[in-house]
Amino acid sequence: MTATAEQTQAQPAGPPRPKLTHRQILVIMSGLMLGMFLAALDQTIVGTSIRTIADDLNGLSLQAWATTAYLITSTVSTPLYGKLSDIYGRKPFFITAISLFIIGSLACTLATTMYELAAYRAFQGLGAGGLMSLALTIIADIVPPRERAKYQGYFLAVFGTSSVLGPVIGGWFAGQAEIFGITGWRWVFLVNVPIGIIALIVVSKVLNVPHVRHDHRIDYFGAVFLSVTVVPLLIVAEQGREWGWDSQRSIICYAIGFVGLIGFLLVEKAMKDEALIPLRLFRTSTFAMTIVAGTILGVGMFGGITMVPQYLQLVRGFTPTEAGLMMVPMMLGIMIASISSGQITSKTGRYKIFPILGSALLVTGLLLFHGVDIDTPIWQPIVFMVVFGLGLGNCMQTLTVAAQNAVPFRDMGVATASVTFFRQLGGTIGVAVFLSLMFSTVADNIGSAFRDAMRSPQFQAALADPAVRENPVNQPVFAAIQNGGGGGAGSVLQDSSFLQRIDPRLAVPFQQGFVESIQLVFLVGAGVMVLALLVSIFIKEIPLRTGTSAATVMEGGEALLSDDAKASMAGETPETAETAGETTVDDKPGGDPATNGNGHRAVEPHALRGDLSGLRGQVRRRDGAAVPGAALTLIDADGRQVGRVGSDSSGEFLLDAPAPGAYVLLASAPEHQPRATNVKVRPGESTVDVVLAGATVVHGFVMTADGHTALGAAQVTLTDARGEVVESQATASDGSYRFVGTRTGEYTLVARAQDFQPTAVQVRVPESGPLRQDVELLGGAALSGIARTAAGTAVADARITVLNGAGEVVAVTTTDAAGRYSVDDLAEGNYTVIASGYSPSAHQVRLGRGEDGVRDVQLGYDEWK
Repeated sequence: MTATAEQTQAQPAGPPRPKLTHRQILVIMSGLMLGMFLAALDQTIVGTSIRTIADDLNGLSLQAWATTAYLITSTVSTPLYGKLSDIYGRKPFFITAISLFIIGSLACTLATTMYELAAYRAFQGLGAGGLMSLALTIIADIVPPRERAKYQGYFLAVFGTSSVLGPVIGGWFAGQAEIFGITGWRWVFLVNVPIGIIALIVVSKVLNVPHVRHDHRIDYFGAVFLSVTVVPLLIVAEQGREWGWDSQRSIICYAIGFVGLIGFLLVEKAMKDEALIPLRLFRTSTFAMTIVAGTILGVGMFGGITMVPQYLQLVRGFTPTEAGLMMVPMMLGIMIASISSGQITSKTGRYKIFPILGSALLVTGLLLFHGVDIDTPIWQPIVFMVVFGLGLGNCMQTLTVAAQNAVPFRDMGVATASVTFFRQLGGTIGVAVFLSLMFSTVADNIGSAFRDAMRSPQFQAALADPAVRENPVNQPVFAAIQNGGGGGAGSVLQDSSFLQRIDPRLAVPFQQGFVESIQLVFLVGAGVMVLALLVSIFIKEIPLRTGTSAATVMEGGEALLSDDAKASMAGETPETAETAGETTVDDKPGGDPATNGNGHRAVEPHALRGDLSGLRGQVRRRDGAAVPGAALTLIDADGRQVGRVGSDSSGEFLLDAPAPGAYVLLASAPEHQPRATNVKVRPGESTVDVVLAGATVVHGFVMTADGHTALGAAQVTLTDARGEVVESQATASDGSYRFVGTRTGEYTLVARAQDFQPTAVQVRVPESGPLRQDVELLGGAALSGIARTAAGTAVADARITVLNGAGEVVAVTTTDAAGRYSVDDLAEGNYTVIASGYSPSAHQVRLGRGEDGVRDVQLGYDEWK
């Protein structure tokens, strides 16, 4: 027997998407945190040891290449990871990222020149591009934005541990000559290998979120053009000080980058939803402004962080280990601010204040650092680092959550990757430009400092000291003096290690030259962060979603089924499923997709065995796509449930029947309309396919257009193409509304609230999947008055025209016999009221929200004698 069940009429909506339990989330997070630990540790462990590495490889002035190359590849690969994981699943690409990172770390230990190290770091960056963004994407898949802040503590534990251990371990490795016969600084990269192997094992075991493969185009041309855009601009940012910013080679890089940008935009426009970074995401102002703020933040953040170890080691003479320990206060500031902002966001659902506060603190911290000198008490830079850390903590996670909240669930991967991409792009530019700025000015500053030092009695006494002159470690200083200070600058740019060995009095000109260049960098960084502050002010706050995550959409419906349901799909019996572990899906009604929202938990069936009768088939949508995680229930003639099973990742199912006969097969799935079908089961195995129509959830928020305040108790109405009201409801206290089970088609969404103008929006409801449509309402007002002559006589039939602030006509009316006029449907704002028909006159009026304004008008007296 073969049958196909077609959905012919609208049915009640399926159940809401269930939540993963706290235990399930923690198990998945254990794998994510190990991957993030690799990326976070590398960011801090290399920073404090790079100066020693550069000195050993004779390329202090080339150190930016090692950092820039890593950031270039991680930046370019980040959106690719996001897009590919949206299509093929998170786990394989997370494992790929860890593997590439391990191989790159091994290669870095073999570097013999700064250029080799830069090449190996570029390969390492290919893996790093997926570590952070995919971890954030996966947690966004399984935890809604408002609840996500509750889990920040686990990620902060990772960042905090790596932030404290990284600088200390990096400094300790850099300070050792050899460890087990290997140069000390090479262990900075080698330590990633055992950690990475452990991460691979854990991720392979615990990150088991199923995924349904979808056939989509991959935007390889977009990735190529993106690379063509980014790489030349970063090269000129690094080499511009040597080439000259207006040199021929720099201009060629500008031109190539511009051509790459045009090509990238054209490709992304042509690829539409398949684009590496879909341009439609930028139509949401919150997402667009968050991206801009994140990019600018990356410039100032990475550039500022890079300068702090340089100041501590080159100017203050601290060892790498000591410099690493002194960076701990900054990390503590990040943790404190992140935890505080996360908890407040979780309780209130509001987040806009935190990027503004964080940007202001970053500006303050960088301006404070601008004032540091070679003899500044060390407690002051430590306090400044706390301020800087508090600023970063308020910005980093908040901007990511804001961007994720502004896009549909299906775009979660590419949105998270986009945020990470642009922040890293800004960081790459910041590191390249700021280090270039420092090293392009330090030679002149050192030369000037030498000229000033020649007038210092302490410096003259050191030059005259025979012991100082005879010590060979001081010879670079005497060589610099003979060259007017310039020769010393050239040598220190290649190897600065001699600064710790020469007489302290002779080191002062070098330290003064470096501190002046670093001060300039901090000042420029503060200016950049002012831009971030201004952009943060204009970010439109969208209330955070409180609904469950879309793991059923992103990673297959069975991701949220109970362990028993998963066991049945694997062909296990109820007994073996019971021994495998307890059910972990939320026990609330509607918490299990197999219950179809009625709260009844059926006995899980087993695979067809022996001579039993049963049904085999596939659950699919009307477009032929498989529906995974659908719950199929077999009901006998007496209304009893006799079998239940979940469809697998390809939508297929195998359902036992106790005996041949007539039954009702009930199929339901999240975001689809349930379907009941009469079936006849014959001896052996029968076949029946089920086609489910989509049941989209239309949801969103109603907000004010000025302050973006949520409007509770607003009335939201959905009408179909014929103008018939399909459904209507009042918004909740947070301004949210939710229509469940809406059929595909064209609709009009109408929102109204007291003291506001109503707004109508056209929406196209897809066959399945959530559709978010936020509505902004302008404050409503009314205007009335009387037209009179100068003598006070009422004027009938005078034409009254109302213009808005832009000079557009918004209303035209005429006065009645008593000279009265009224205009009821106006938005709050400034208006000009023109009375005409005889001698015209114009009058200005300002209307506030809910105001019934009164404005009498006067016509020329002479016309009314």
